[in-house]
Amino acid sequence: MIQALSILGSTGSIGRQSLEAAARLGIPVRALAAQRSVDLLERQVREFAPALAAVYDEKAAKQLRIALADTPTKVVSGLDGLIEAAALEDCDCVVTAVSGSVGLRPTLAAIDSGKRIALANKETLVCAGELVMARARERGAEIVPVDSEHSAIFQSLGGRLGHPRLRRILLTASGGPFRGLSREETWHKTPAQAVAHPNWSMGAKISVDSATMMNKGLEFIEAMRLFSVRPDQITVLIHPQSVVHSAVEYTDGSVVAQLGIPDMALPIQLAMTWPDRCPTDTAALDLFAMQDLHFEAPDLEALPCLALAMDAARRGGTAPAILSAANEAAVSLFLQEKLPFGAIAECVAAALDSIEIDDAPTLSEILSADARARNYVMEMR
Repeated sequence: MIQALSILGSTGSIGRQSLEAAARLGIPVRALAAQRSVDLLERQVREFAPALAAVYDEKAAKQLRIALADTPTKVVSGLDGLIEAAALEDCDCVVTAVSGSVGLRPTLAAIDSGKRIALANKETLVCAGELVMARARERGAEIVPVDSEHSAIFQSLGGRLGHPRLRRILLTASGGPFRGLSREETWHKTPAQAVAHPNWSMGAKISVDSATMMNKGLEFIEAMRLFSVRPDQITVLIHPQSVVHSAVEYTDGSVVAQLGIPDMALPIQLAMTWPDRCPTDTAALDLFAMQDLHFEAPDLEALPCLALAMDAARRGGTAPAILSAANEAAVSLFLQEKLPFGAIAECVAAALDSIEIDDAPTLSEILSADARARNYVMEMR
């Protein structure tokens, strides 16, 4: 079990549950970081007494400094602040739960410090997976996935990030709130409808990604990088019950899966305790109550975001970074009601068609492609 923790994205869903797990396990929290949620971050600091609190938004950081003037917690800001929180000396694990590509540099800083990465920021591996995994191998940094699907694959592989006898990964997806509907039927769905996930409680951005199935596309790319497999070794299965969180098929035909109720408490805690398993408050899975478990192939015509992500995985280079950044920008516009739900995929496709793809990018070239994709989508509207 880890000895001390930093949490990047502590005010989000994963971050809040990570704090609950830390309190349950008695793990000290040394650093907290958030985008701009000053009130919640202040409450978290007063409860967990970290040495450092980082706020990405400069204005919000000034507010937090005033609010915490009576505490010994140091308040830092901007990207440099996130990096400082990620590389803090007296912690050995960093939960990377910030949303978007902003998590890339802090994750690399944590890797360079040789920490365990409890990886909940999928964009890090989507944008720069080859670079990140190579750096982790060089520095001896351990990566344990937090996403329920990747945690299930990790567990099914016996805690390994690959296996010589692995034939394919079976990546499951609930199908989101619009499962079974055509593109035409979902085109004008509202933000409120898109974030109403049938099985999981998540933040707004990831909930919209689940509704478009871009979330599964990003997980497809993440799985490819994390477990060192080819795109043709990953099969996406729509599984509405969200009981089988994912599985692996070995070369002898055996399929090993991880099952559980739809609850992030287990994968979050497991990333902190692995290879140990500690009790949680999560309800046990009642197999007798499981009347039916259904699996079906995704309809890629109705789910163009998933199709775009799978194609970006095959193209490689900066294509996944362009995909991810364009999607972030389009989802932001949708949540502001400035873009129809159905146009999210169109914006992403246009960015991929218009921005030149670099086949062997450096970190700076990846970040440049990310910025160009965001700007392209914002200028479209």
